[in-house]
Amino acid sequence: MVNAVEFRIDRRSGVATYLQIVQQVRQALRLGVLVEGDRLPTAAQVAASTKVNPNTTLKAYRELEREGLVEPRPGLGTFVSRSLARPESAADSDALLREELRSWMEKARTQGLSREDVQALLNAVLEERYPAG
Repeated sequence: MVNAVEFRIDRRSGVATYLQIVQQVRQALRLGVLVEGDRLPTAAQVAASTKVNPNTTLKAYRELEREGLVEPRPGLGTFVSRSLARPESAADSDALLREELRSWMEKARTQGLSREDVQALLNAVLEERYPAG
């Protein structure tokens, strides 16, 4: 099955393009947007939609393969081999948290916070609650 994952590349982020693709696939796997058996877009499809060199996409897919998340099937494409989504009961609680986060984001927007302001706040609290290391 081909899944409609669409990559968004932020050329100003300072994050390597291939890593942005890796991160977006991981996020899609965590959220259940991509599931085991789904086919990722071809490097040519990604190049056409994002203007990214096909070799960049292939590098990202190789990294995901090393992590055991995807597997290439010669002549067929690259397929998801493992999900990162949590079990259904956890997904239900995720839906509630997502709705609370949407509400918070709407409040932030009405108070005039920019995307960058919101990102900075989220990163600060994330680092506070989930320290790296």
